[in-house]
Amino acid sequence: MARRVVVQGTGNVGVPAIRTVLAHPDLELVGVIVHSAQKEGRDAGELVGAEPTGVRATRDAAAVMAAKPDALVYASNQDFRPQEAHAEMLAALAGGANVVTAGLYGLLHPPTADPALRDRFAQACAAGGSSFLSSGIDPGFAMDLLPLVLSGVCAEIDEIRIIENFDYATYDVPEAVKAIIGFGSSMDETPLMLLPGVPASTWGGSIRALAEALEIELEEVREVIERHALERDVDTAAGSFAAGTQGAFRFEVQGISGGRPVIVVEHVTRIVADTAPQWEKAEGMGFHRVRITGRPNLTMTLESEDAAGDHVAGGNTTAAARIVSAIPWLCDAPPGLFSGADLPLVSGRGRVRL
Repeated sequence: MARRVVVQGTGNVGVPAIRTVLAHPDLELVGVIVHSAQKEGRDAGELVGAEPTGVRATRDAAAVMAAKPDALVYASNQDFRPQEAHAEMLAALAGGANVVTAGLYGLLHPPTADPALRDRFAQACAAGGSSFLSSGIDPGFAMDLLPLVLSGVCAEIDEIRIIENFDYATYDVPEAVKAIIGFGSSMDETPLMLLPGVPASTWGGSIRALAEALEIELEEVREVIERHALERDVDTAAGSFAAGTQGAFRFEVQGISGGRPVIVVEHVTRIVADTAPQWEKAEGMGFHRVRITGRPNLTMTLESEDAAGDHVAGGNTTAAARIVSAIPWLCDAPPGLFSGADLPLVSGRGRVRL
């Protein structure tokens, strides 16, 4: 019997999540929750560019969840409304729905999460007999799956480095690009994403999950941050950005063991491709890369793109498909909190288009 799934949010993650649910042989789309009056009442297929589904989008989340779906894909924005997002996910869990999301970085590795946050979600799972999984792409399978698989073909490992290198010129989310990432901000101001402790709190969970899977005892998690000013005025999908404002940054979040970095997350992020030439540049719009130094040295580069060749949209699709594909396993798992490292190998069974 197919698992009954509700998707909340129809943005960059919600749209590919709905399409993945529709394509999955073991899942049935039974509800779509939206926040916009313009989307209410429209068929889910229309909202995602697919055939009509008979499922109408609604802003009445309580009514949809009262029908007791098996799972909720929570794809609403959490960056600007974290408390409301937490409350909505907690209510779903307490009501008996298993919840997957790509945006709650604080629970990427529940054992080392903030105890207050972890306990609230664990209590909701216990109350509803439900399970919870937070993942993404980076953080996400680029950190907890690919490095783990590659590590199995290495005789010795000195360092595992997970790299994201992206050009955000086509990323049409101005609020995130400007207010969180800080593109276009003064170089005298530190944007939210780069405040001390924020990179470690966002990516540290995935580093700790990978370390646990590889039986590495971490002594601490460190941050190294560099920023770069735009050389010229630029116009992008997210708006206009002036010369002299932040146009790129590079950071490392380092898992330290034996006094040195052994697991490193490195990000190089630009608002346009031709700024910050001193840092490695991606061909196209971007890539994820796993580089293992040891015996042998291994490098694997992953490029995701949608039908139009957009790497950001391709990355969003992988983030959505990863959490949607985990739903059947999560529904059978015991109640509680899980990380991506807990998942078995999940394939694309039944989704080859003939």
